Amino acid sequence: MKCAIITGGSRGIGRAICIKLAEEKNYHILINYTANEEAAKETLDKVKELGATGEILKFDVGNAAETSEILTAWQENNPSAIVEVIVNNAGITKDGLFMWMPQEDWNSVINTSLNGFFNVTNFFIQKLLRNKYGRIINMVSVSGVKGTAGQTNYSAAKGALVGATKALAQEVAKRNITVNAVAPGFIKTDMTQDINEDELKAMIPANRFGEADEVADLVVFLASKKASYITGEVININGGIYS
Repeated sequence: MKCAIITGGSRGIGRAICIKLAEEKNYHILINYTANEEAAKETLDKVKELGATGEILKFDVGNAAETSEILTAWQENNPSAIVEVIVNNAGITKDGLFMWMPQEDWNSVINTSLNGFFNVTNFFIQKLLRNKYGRIINMVSVSGVKGTAGQTNYSAAKGALVGATKALAQEVAKRNITVNAVAPGFIKTDMTQDINEDELKAMIPANRFGEADEVADLVVFLASKKASYITGEVININGGIYS
């Protein structure tokens, strides 16, 4: 059984990625979520409607012990399963000006995006290397590439993930494992629902917010065999906002 794991897969871009990967029917879809079980089940239902298989795994990617415990139990229950695709999508925002930022808002954002990448990817990396095949896709952000005022913590977390992507890509390329980052701009999701789209559209050359499906199409391409010579890249998908 070949599997793809998508962290933060219950809603938004994560859900769109699960559904688009399910359409390809190449993988058993592992949908990770932290809190919203109902949304995770909805995503799983959509995966199954497409004729693919999947399951939901509840754990907080930022919690190393919990991540290891759940993934170890899953692996023991599925000894023949091989995870070939890892999409590190889980992330949170705790926006605010740096001068008023509580340490907790700094730590929690770094922990989910950056340590979450470590906890999940490190668990599977030796298996990918033994298997001599893999696709690791890290969801970063325009904030991690150009920085965004009011998001010093989020920009730091995503910027660090950009560096980690480029370094890990060089370590594992010989084993036919690619590591890339996808950096969305303003995408219509729960995370951006409180942002005034009309006000911000003027900054975006494409004059609109992106759709989660558009990001998912890029991720699915990077997860495919067609993208085998693309590695260590950060691909911006933002309607030209940072060009």
